[in-house]
Amino acid sequence: MRMCDKIKFMRQAKELSQEQMAEKLGLSLNGYANIERGETDVASSRIQQIAEVLDSDFMELVSFGERNVVFLTGGEHEHPTYNVGVIQNSKAELEKSHLIIEAQKTEITYLKEIIELMKAKQAN
Repeated sequence: MRMCDKIKFMRQAKELSQEQMAEKLGLSLNGYANIERGETDVASSRIQQIAEVLDSDFMELVSFGERNVVFLTGGEHEHPTYNVGVIQNSKAELEKSHLIIEAQKTEITYLKEIIELMKAKQAN
């Protein structure tokens, strides 16, 4: 499931309207609707903010099963933060961690391919 679909699903499960979400996030209705439709790139800080409104965590919203690349950026005074909850089911969390690690390995492979293609293009 794409991140935008997860956000919409979780919002509906919490019985929140798009208008309520937009207000809580300090966005226009149109700006928030673009996020749910997957029509805009979402910064990690905004994903964290959405996760907090939905009583979720960053990693739950980010989709690693697809060809998505997540950039965590932060300046000198900006540090991405994550909700770290109490692990209630350690076995499930461990399995989830293994899946994330495998997905990250795949992402690294894709990134290496992109780098090689860029190097080859520059050489020409």
